Amino acid sequence: MIRTILVAAALALSGCATLPPPEAAPSPASVQTVAAEAYAAPDRELMVPVEGGNVYVRVNGDLDAAPPVVFLHGGPGGTHNGLASMLGLADERAVILYDQLDSGKSDHPNDPANWRVERFVEELETIRRTLGIERWHVIGHSWGSAIALEYAAKYPQHVASTVLGGTYINTERWIADANILLEDLPQDVQQTIAACETDAPPPAEQCAAATDAFYAEFNRREPATAALRAYSERIGGQGFNPVIYNAMWGPSEFRSKGSLKTYDAVPLLGEIDGSRTLFLIGQYDEARIDTVQDYVAMTPGAEFGVVPGAAHGFFTDRPMESEAILRAWLARHDAP
Repeated sequence: MIRTILVAAALALSGCATLPPPEAAPSPASVQTVAAEAYAAPDRELMVPVEGGNVYVRVNGDLDAAPPVVFLHGGPGGTHNGLASMLGLADERAVILYDQLDSGKSDHPNDPANWRVERFVEELETIRRTLGIERWHVIGHSWGSAIALEYAAKYPQHVASTVLGGTYINTERWIADANILLEDLPQDVQQTIAACETDAPPPAEQCAAATDAFYAEFNRREPATAALRAYSERIGGQGFNPVIYNAMWGPSEFRSKGSLKTYDAVPLLGEIDGSRTLFLIGQYDEARIDTVQDYVAMTPGAEFGVVPGAAHGFFTDRPMESEAILRAWLARHDAP
């Protein structure tokens, strides 16, 4: 999932408006150009005081042009870096990226008292108030989907639309899905991962190799691009934080020992505006299509999208396709 953008970070990682007329849609060439310029420098950077410390926020584009879009990275403990591939959207609206507390360029108090879902939700709301935004689109990815769903349920008046990408909103389902997907891998990989989950695991390098085989199929199918590596070097910060990841989740995708081990936000699906909710996954996502289709059915009016050829990290696996899907979705849901 949860390892959404983490791999990239570790490498550095409804009353709805109608669709715009065809002539207003970006041409393939313009999308290509936007994608090529996706790692632009921020127009504005700030450190926002929140409970527990200060969080890094970057803004590109005009906050008054259309309802802005904010992206919530995975983890817990990931960074915004991989989401910078969506900065091309800033030609139509402001794009807001941030690192959650204890991640990336934000403060790292590493205080377990801060590691509560409700604090992450209020962190996001504080960013909105600080920037003076009335309504915005909220796009969460992986662990960020959980925060986005909780936020949409608590602050619907400020949400133009919600995108639950690489959808993690229930730990039991996530672990069950990871173990189902594991059955698609070679027998030796399955056996090694099973052994790595015991109290007497094989050497760490064997466990890492087997886990990497799983990630290569279902987490990210494309290596980090030169643009992403350069951005991660340029933006700086402390990168992925394994301390909060292990405390809230645990050591692997296949079992949770942390504070999220019983997490379940599925009941909130009935409390949000389904007509303004999009579930978005990659074709080979760790968020299994069967499970996400169940979530869609629980959210009347919700839409479902699949990014072709991509795994869980679809923003970096297939940035042009991801941007195109979001560009159309956002435009359709700008109006109150």
